[in-house]
Amino acid sequence: MDLQEYKLFIGGQWIPSSTGNVVDDINPATGAVYARVHQASADDIEAAIAAAYTAKDAWGKTPPAFREGILIKAAAILEERFTEFADVLIDEGGGTFGKAMFEVSVVVTTLRSAAGECRRIFGETIPSDSPGVFSMTVRQPLGVIAGIAPFNFPFVLAMNKVCLALAAGNTFVLKPASPTPVIGLKIAELFEAAGLPHGVLNVIPVKGSILGDRLVVDPRIRMVTFTGSTDVGKQLAEVAGRHQKKITLEMGGKSPMIVLKDADLDYAVDAAVFGIFLHQGQVCMVNSRLIVEAGIYDRFCEKLAAKVKTLKVGNPHEPDTVIGPLVESKQCPFIKGQVDDAVSDGARLLYGGNYDGAFFQPTIVADVTEKMRIFDEESFGPVVCVVKAADSEDALAIANNSSFGLSSAIMTNDLQKAFDLSLRLEAGMVHINNCTICAEPHVPFGGIKESGVGREGGHYSIEEMTEVKWITVQLGKRQFPF
Repeated sequence: MDLQEYKLFIGGQWIPSSTGNVVDDINPATGAVYARVHQASADDIEAAIAAAYTAKDAWGKTPPAFREGILIKAAAILEERFTEFADVLIDEGGGTFGKAMFEVSVVVTTLRSAAGECRRIFGETIPSDSPGVFSMTVRQPLGVIAGIAPFNFPFVLAMNKVCLALAAGNTFVLKPASPTPVIGLKIAELFEAAGLPHGVLNVIPVKGSILGDRLVVDPRIRMVTFTGSTDVGKQLAEVAGRHQKKITLEMGGKSPMIVLKDADLDYAVDAAVFGIFLHQGQVCMVNSRLIVEAGIYDRFCEKLAAKVKTLKVGNPHEPDTVIGPLVESKQCPFIKGQVDDAVSDGARLLYGGNYDGAFFQPTIVADVTEKMRIFDEESFGPVVCVVKAADSEDALAIANNSSFGLSSAIMTNDLQKAFDLSLRLEAGMVHINNCTICAEPHVPFGGIKESGVGREGGHYSIEEMTEVKWITVQLGKRQFPF
């Protein structure tokens, strides 16, 4: 079968790379070439920015009903092409069948939620101490926004940025993750079919070495929204600061789940397993640190190991597969190094610890201490470490002893203790009696410390992606002192 070739989407047109650079897009499960994808050059990047800049004024003036209609139509088209998009997530991104179906369904909801935000971009009136002054604010679109998407949930996390930017009246330049460019280009297909005007969305697969800091430095781009590694996010933030560029960052995590002795043990194990092994642990908010109170520690470890041994590793197209391939096989030796270091420092390997190609076994490392590398270094794979805590206060201290602060979870039937701990956990998100993987289109998603800056979702994104302007009207004549 002939491989499909994907071109750049710039100014509403599908155009080849100006340099003719086309690369192989690899299926991580098989190692075979999945598609061929054109790569943007410096000239192509300029064309995409120019197209978005040219389109910004007209798009920013469109009535809310028009923007809303585009987003609702895109959701309807996606429902019709549901399986097509899910297959891309499996074959290009290594997602399992269940993860792919879930991701597409979330995007449908995200589009509809964003459509609703088109009519919720509110200003306010402000009482004034000055006689006869009517004081108010309005929110206006920024103009051009650039987004850099990750490879782990490439459809949801790119669409979170794109559809809310469009809802707010901004135009957009999207740089998909290098391992998953096709799903980014499928977003362009979706909006093209929905009737989005030319230039409003531009999608440019491009190597980091070619892109550099271009999206942050260019004065025509008013904001950059990034999801990815902490190291890259810090570099972007540094450049953005020098150029006074608005930026939101959603970066790494080493999210804790605290399991207290009064928790439902079986339920806590089920939640912990889902919360770490979804998409092979390649999720920024996985509960990769399980902090368990001493009284139930041994029983929890036994039940956890028994559950993990049942997880099927294999073909991601098979509906009962839980563990598919890592998107990038080079991550496997890195993860194994973390596990081996921990074991050499006194940790116990309860299960897993090895890999075959891009498939890393679901792995449990128990008796982890705060001095071990694996304790606060992100694995981004199917590995969980279990830490013993003396009591709830000790568990809180262990949880907060991290450079990250994205998501967190507390398992307990003591509601007062749950609320007390939730207010003191150093994280952008806390989930009581659930795992750390929770997200909805309209909630403030994001973290603190090295996990990020800003929030995404619903009106929280609208606030980030618009500018507040203060306007006054003098009724009658102001009395000036001279």
